Amino acid sequence: MSEHDSGSSGASQSIPVQAGALKKGSHVVIKGFPCKIVEYSTSKTGKHGHAKANIVGVDIFTGRKYEDISPSSHNMMSPIVNRKDFQLIDIDEEGFVTLMDDKHETRSDLRIFPETEDIHAKCKEEFDDDKSLLVTVLSAMGTEKIIAYKELQ
Repeated sequence: MSEHDSGSSGASQSIPVQAGALKKGSHVVIKGFPCKIVEYSTSKTGKHGHAKANIVGVDIFTGRKYEDISPSSHNMMSPIVNRKDFQLIDIDEEGFVTLMDDKHETRSDLRIFPETEDIHAKCKEEFDDDKSLLVTVLSAMGTEKIIAYKELQ
């Protein structure tokens, strides 16, 4: 999947939001990465300057921290973030998972990384123990990742 492919119907991957309207916990694109805001403050500048928004965000996929400063009257991009639950059907040797949604449609284009991701390691372990699992897939800006799972009752 290239950086321009997305599973959407041509809809925009992000929407403009005024920097002054953002708040802690909301999503924003910082340096091209979809982030969740963990720190947000505004500072007034001189007589003719603009108030600045100081934003610290954490990448929703990698956990890396990014910072940005923007005039609070300017627009920043807010990524469109979706969460969807799928039933885990299979995990192959290469870590590709077969998932089924609530419409009984399957997909096998996502991969887990049990070596580097704790949540993926625990998920694989429980799946290998023959537990029925529901996984949560987070998607934003053409990237998708399994971020959580729970046992189906």
